[in-house]
Amino acid sequence: MCLTSCSVPTGGVCIAQSLKIPREPKPGEFDKLILRLLETSNARAVIMFANEDDIRRILDAAKRLNQTGHFLWVGSDSWGSKISPVVQQEGVAEGAVTILPKRASVDAFDRYFRSRSLSNNRRNVWFAEFWEENFVCKLGMHGKRPGSPKKCTGLEKVGRDSTYEQEGKVQFVMDAVYAMAHALHHMHRELCSGYPGLCPRMANIDGKELLTYIRAVNFNGSAGTPVTFNENGDAPGRYDIFQYQINNQSTAGYKVIGHWTDQLYLNIDAMQWTNGDSSVPASVCSLPCKTGERKKVVKGVPCCWHCERCEGYHFQASEFVCELCPYEQRPDQNRTECQPIPIIKLEWHSPWALVPVFISVLGILATTFIIVTFVRHHDTPIVRASGREMSYVLLTGIFLCYAITFPMIAAPDVSVCSFRRIFLGLGMCFSYAALLTKTNRIHRIFEQGKKAVTAPRFISPASQLVITFSLISVQLLGVLVWFSADPPHTVVDYGEQRTQDPEMARGVLKCDISDLSLICSLGYSILLMVTCTVYAIKTRGVPETFNEAKPIGFTMYTTCIIWLAFIPIFFGTAQSAERIQIFDRWPQSLHKYSVHTVQKSK
Repeated sequence: MCLTSCSVPTGGVCIAQSLKIPREPKPGEFDKLILRLLETSNARAVIMFANEDDIRRILDAAKRLNQTGHFLWVGSDSWGSKISPVVQQEGVAEGAVTILPKRASVDAFDRYFRSRSLSNNRRNVWFAEFWEENFVCKLGMHGKRPGSPKKCTGLEKVGRDSTYEQEGKVQFVMDAVYAMAHALHHMHRELCSGYPGLCPRMANIDGKELLTYIRAVNFNGSAGTPVTFNENGDAPGRYDIFQYQINNQSTAGYKVIGHWTDQLYLNIDAMQWTNGDSSVPASVCSLPCKTGERKKVVKGVPCCWHCERCEGYHFQASEFVCELCPYEQRPDQNRTECQPIPIIKLEWHSPWALVPVFISVLGILATTFIIVTFVRHHDTPIVRASGREMSYVLLTGIFLCYAITFPMIAAPDVSVCSFRRIFLGLGMCFSYAALLTKTNRIHRIFEQGKKAVTAPRFISPASQLVITFSLISVQLLGVLVWFSADPPHTVVDYGEQRTQDPEMARGVLKCDISDLSLICSLGYSILLMVTCTVYAIKTRGVPETFNEAKPIGFTMYTTCIIWLAFIPIFFGTAQSAERIQIFDRWPQSLHKYSVHTVQKSK
C-alpha cells in the first residue's frame, strides 16, 4: 500500500515522491504522510493504492491538517465507488477520481442466490453465518435468551426479508471459474485424445503447462464480453471512471465521467472540482522557470527542479544550462541571448570634457595674448632682455600643452591617435628644453666667471635655439620610432568598465596606448625636467640682477611635486574620463609657473 505524489507536466506523468503506508501504522503516522506530501506542495495529485480503511485515515489526516481542497485524489479500484472511505469527510474527498472495473449484473446468479435457503445450501459452511447477519437473527438456542436477537425461522427469503444487491465482482469470479474450465477442457482434449475422465498424461499436471492453456482461452464471459489474456497474463482492462462530486444541494455522490476500453474516454465537461469549479487544476512538482532561469533538477526526481537565474554575464543557453557570453557581449534583458556591449567615448558635452576645454581655451587665449604682446614689442629693451627667442619657444610649448586637450577629448581614430602621440609630450618638451637651456646658460656663465673673464661658448641666441631644438629633436625621434614599432590604431577596452551589473557595462573606444607607453613617451620630458631642476638648484645663489634663476627654480620645484602626485594618481585611476581630466589639468599648472617665469624675466 502506498501513496504517490504526481506531477503532470506537459507530455506525461512524473512521480514527485512515493510513500509507503505501514502495515501497522502508529498514532500520527498518517499526519506524517500528509506532511511529507506537502514537501512538494505544487504536486497536488495523489494516487492511492490502499485499502478503504487506510483511505479513510488519509482523508481524515488531510482534513485534520486543514488541507481540504488542496490534494487531488486519484483512487484505485479498492476505493471505486464505495461510501465508507468518504463518510463524514465529503469535503476533503471532493473531486477525487476513482476507477472500478466495468461490470454487469448476472441475472442467473440473482435467481440462484435468492433461491438459496438453510435447507438447500448446507454444503456452504459460511452460509449460516451469512443468514444470521443478513436477517439479524440467531440460529439455535441463542435466540431464546433475553436481550438477544430474534430466533431465525428458516423461512426467511433473500431479497424479500432483507436488502440484497449483487456483489460487483460476481461476474469476474464466474469468468475466472469458466477460464479454468475452458483451459482444462482444451488441455484434456489435446493430451487425452478422447480418453474419458482423467488420463495418465494429466495425472500430474505441471503448473506452467496449465498456465499456457489458461492464457490461450478465448470465450464470451458471463456479461457477454470476450475473456482473453495477453502475453503477461492480464485480461483486457475495462474500467469505469468516477468522480466524487458535491452538487448545489450539498448532496455528495459518485458520477461516471468516463471509461477505459482499449483507450481512454474522459468527459472533461462533466468533471467538477472544489467549490463547483470546472477548470482542471494544475499539479506540478515545480513551476516553470522564468525567462533567463535554468532548471536545476532534484536528484532522482526528473519532474522536480529548482530555478536558478543566470547571473552576471551568463545567458540561458538551454533549459538546463547557463553559458558565459563572449567577452565583448553581455546578456540581453531576458538573458536568453547575448548582445554587443555599447561602445562609448568621451563626449564634448560631458562635464569631464567641458571643464578641461574651458580652462584650455582660457589658457590658449592668455598664451596667445602674451605672444601677440611679445611680437608687437619685439624690439623693445624689455622683450630683448627677457630672451625673446627662448620666450617664444617656451610660449610655444605652453600653447601646445593647452592645445593637446582637444585631441585627447576628440573621438579616437587613426589621425587623432597620431596627433596624441606626437603632441602628448612635445609641448612639455618645448617648455623644459627652453628652461633647461636657460638655466644651463646661467650656470655656465657664472662657472666660467669664477675661472676667467672670457665668456663661455654657445651663449648667443642662435646657439641657444640650436641647443633647444636639438633637445626637442630627440623627442621627435622617439615618437618616430614609436610610430614604426607600433602604428597608431584604435581599440575598444571592455575591461575598464566591466561592472558586476551587465546593464552598466560599457566598452571604451580609445587609442591603443598603454599606460607604460604613455609614461615612456613622457619620460624624456621628465628627464629634461629633472635636469633643469638640478641646474636650478645650482644657480639658486646667483645675484638678484639675474632675476630668471629663482623663478625658474621655483617653477621646477613645484613641477616636480606635481609630477610626483600625477604619476600614482594616473595609474591608480580606473576611468578613462578621469584620466583625461587629470592629465589635462597638469599642463595648466606648468603654464602658470612658466608664465610667472617669463613675466619675472621681463
